[in-house]
Amino acid sequence: MTWNIRARKKTSLLVLSFPPSTRELEKMAPIGKLYSVPGMGQTTVIKATAAVAGVELEEPAYKHYEDNKKPEFLAKFPHGKIPAFEGTNGFNLTEGAAIARYIASISPNSGLLGGTVEDAALVDQYVHFAETEIQTSLQYIYMMINGYIPYNKGIHTTLAESQLRGFSTLETILLTRTYLVGERLTLADITVASVTFLSVSYTLDAPLRARYPNVLRHFDLIINQPKLKDVFGQPTFVEKAVQYTPPAKEKKEKEPKQPAPAPAPKREKPKKAEEDDEEDENLVPEEPKPKNPLDLLPKSTFNLEDWKRAYSNKDTRGPGGSLEWFYENFDKEGFSIYRVDFKYNEELTLIFMSSNQIGGFFNRLEASRKYLFGSVGVLGSANDSIIAGVLILRGQDVKPVVEVAPDYESYDYRKLDLENSEDKAFFEGALAWDLEIDGKKWQDGKNFK
Repeated sequence: MTWNIRARKKTSLLVLSFPPSTRELEKMAPIGKLYSVPGMGQTTVIKATAAVAGVELEEPAYKHYEDNKKPEFLAKFPHGKIPAFEGTNGFNLTEGAAIARYIASISPNSGLLGGTVEDAALVDQYVHFAETEIQTSLQYIYMMINGYIPYNKGIHTTLAESQLRGFSTLETILLTRTYLVGERLTLADITVASVTFLSVSYTLDAPLRARYPNVLRHFDLIINQPKLKDVFGQPTFVEKAVQYTPPAKEKKEKEPKQPAPAPAPKREKPKKAEEDDEEDENLVPEEPKPKNPLDLLPKSTFNLEDWKRAYSNKDTRGPGGSLEWFYENFDKEGFSIYRVDFKYNEELTLIFMSSNQIGGFFNRLEASRKYLFGSVGVLGSANDSIIAGVLILRGQDVKPVVEVAPDYESYDYRKLDLENSEDKAFFEGALAWDLEIDGKKWQDGKNFK
C-alpha cells in the first residue's frame, strides 16, 4: 500500500492506493473448470450466472459416458454426474443449482442472490420450484418420447398437466412483477428462463403459450439481457408439442418348416399295485370350473387388447388419435360403455388420496382385466372433489364385469349412448383427461388396462 499526500490550500488530502485484491485477481482468470455437454439446461444457468457475476469458466473437452467413468474424474466427483465444477482452489461441486448459487455468492455485488437473506431464500424457492415443478416433468416427457424409458400415455398426460400447473403459478406471480425477486435480475429469473427456453421448444406449443403472456414477457426480458444474449441464443418455438410416435413393428421372416420328428415308440406303463387301483377307484373327479358367462357371448369384431394398445400409444384427440381408432373399430353389440360415479364424494379429502382410492378399486377389478378398460379421475380440489369416469366393457350388463370387486356397490353406473352428444362429450373427456363436471376440472386419474 502506498501513501500519497497532496496539498490544496490549507487542507491535506490523503489518497490511499491499494493493490488489486485477491477477488479482483480471481476475476481476471477462470475460477475453475466446468464439465458438461451442450444443451443442458443447468449448464445454461451456470454460464448465465457466470456472465452476470463477471467471472470466467474454463470448459475443457469432455465426452460423456467416457470421461465421467475415468478414475481421475470419479476421484473428484464420485457419482460421475454432470454438470461438475472443479475450482482452482481445489473446491469441487456437482448439481447445477448448487454450482450456479456458488458462482453467484462469490460475486455479491451482482445481486444475483438478492439484497437480503429473505431475498436469498426467495431465490432458492423459485430455483427449486422451476426444477421440480416444471423441468422434472419436461425431462421425463423427453425421455419417454425418445425411448429412453417405456412410453406410457397416462404418465405422459399427468406430467404435461403438472408442467402446465407450474407455468400457471408463474403466470399469476408475474402478473404484477417484472422480476421474480425484487427489482433486478437474480438467479431465480435465470433458472425460470432456462426452463422456459427448453419448454417452448418441446412441450409449450403455440396454443399453450397464448395462455401465459406474462411468463413469455419475462422470458423475453431475461434472455435478451445484454450479458445473457450470447449464452441463451435464439429460442426455437414449436407450433405443436412433440408427440410420441410408436416404433414400426418389424416383420418377422417365416422360418422354413422342419420335418416333424418320427414319433417315439410308446412305452407300456407298469401295472400299478392292487392297492393303488383300489385308491384310484375311491377318488372323486373334480368338477370342471364353470365358464364365465362373458366368455359365452358371440364373438366380437372389437379387440379390447388392440384398443388398449391404441390408447397407450396414440394421442387421444385429433387425426390419427385413439378416439378416431375407437370409433372406427367399436362394436356396440358386443361391448358397452358405462359412466361410473363414486357415491360418497363428501368423504373425499386430498386429491392424491382420492386417486389412490381409484387405484385400489382398479386393483380389485383384476379378475375382469380381459373384459374391461377404464379411465376414471378425480375432479375438483382438495376437500371439494368428485370421482367419475368411464368403463368400456364386454357385453351389455355392467354387473358381471365389476362385481368381482367387493366395493363395486360404492359406485353408480349408467350406460352411455354415443349417439347422444352429452354422453359422447363425457366419454371423450374422460379418455382425454380433460373432463369437467359442474366447474370441477380433472386433476388426476387412473387407467385400467
